[in-house]
Amino acid sequence: MSGSPVANPHLDPVEVPDPGLLPRVQELCDLTDPYTCGPRQEELFAAAMAEINAWHADRSPFFRSLAERAGRGGAAEPYGAPPVHANFFKRHEVLSIPRDEVELHLTSSGTTGQKSQMFFDRWTIRAAQRMVARIFERNGWITPDQEVNYLLYSYEPAPGLNLGTAFTDNYLCDFAPARQVEYALRHTGSGHEFDPFGTVAALRRFAQDDLPVRILGFPAFLWFTLERMRAMGLPPLSLPEGSLIVLGGGWKGHTDRQIGKEELYARVTEQLGVPSERIRDTFGSVEHCVPYIECDHHRLHAPVWSRVFVRSTRTLEPLPHGEPGFLHLVSPYITSVPAQSVVMGDLAALQPGRECPCDLETPWFTVLGRAGVSRNRSCAVAAAELMKGLS
Repeated sequence: MSGSPVANPHLDPVEVPDPGLLPRVQELCDLTDPYTCGPRQEELFAAAMAEINAWHADRSPFFRSLAERAGRGGAAEPYGAPPVHANFFKRHEVLSIPRDEVELHLTSSGTTGQKSQMFFDRWTIRAAQRMVARIFERNGWITPDQEVNYLLYSYEPAPGLNLGTAFTDNYLCDFAPARQVEYALRHTGSGHEFDPFGTVAALRRFAQDDLPVRILGFPAFLWFTLERMRAMGLPPLSLPEGSLIVLGGGWKGHTDRQIGKEELYARVTEQLGVPSERIRDTFGSVEHCVPYIECDHHRLHAPVWSRVFVRSTRTLEPLPHGEPGFLHLVSPYITSVPAQSVVMGDLAALQPGRECPCDLETPWFTVLGRAGVSRNRSCAVAAAELMKGLS
């Protein structure tokens, strides 16, 4: 599964804002094997969390107050970091750095709905990007000498567009040089519209080329494209060898039409000729930018830079393996915002690494859906609304 190391600028060293205060954070994020684990890594992670908790307590009145209340309550939080719900960032802007050190500002939703406002200094965004690069490197997906054609199931760039999904998908294009790039969500001048016919035409054109194809973005759009191809009576395509599909964003807003991953992957293989091991789903969010990318058995393993918990929807107590609850993600990588311990709006179940037949030993989780009775809005929700009437 592992690819040999390939030079890429996203793997270049990057330094924490204060090496004297954050040496263990630097050491943890410098680890090159994304799935290494053991007592040494656990000790390093705990030390890095202690550093980042002190960092935010000194710089964020919000986190300092939160930590003090948690300490008075006597509850032992994992790694001493009281969790913050992701929805908090939809209503509040909290920073642990001066605003003039903000290098990137991303939001988590489309044109409607509440938006998480997340701010990144150079270290934070570069550290997260390097994590993605490490995982791509391990899988052999950094190919600077192999051009590819891209089909992005995401938003075509437009002035003022700062959505996290658009930023991520365009960043993923840096791992292989592009001959052509096509977007499924076309900019109209006043917004974005899903272009199913242009997407189908791009796939048919790419199938006639000799270059691998990389398809990135929302899985719902890919499914609707396959359905449109079938409705049009088009025969299956055979995308060139080496093609890769990396999905992310979920089915939020269209859960009544969602299909299982197994069915989606089978249809991709049937209609596009891409084998299952070259189709990978991902999980991530603007509030927690650590990448979770499926192994070749389609399990979302935790990388060495994070720890994953599942919490009771009733008591918020950590749950044992296999029990469903709120997904809780912990990582010391972030210096810009006190989001080192985030409870997501997603329901999940956690499993030990040994329960997956792949060669990774870290725990993995399954996303079961969104919690709550009202619709939780996100990039995927806004994007899914563009598909209404087009499928």
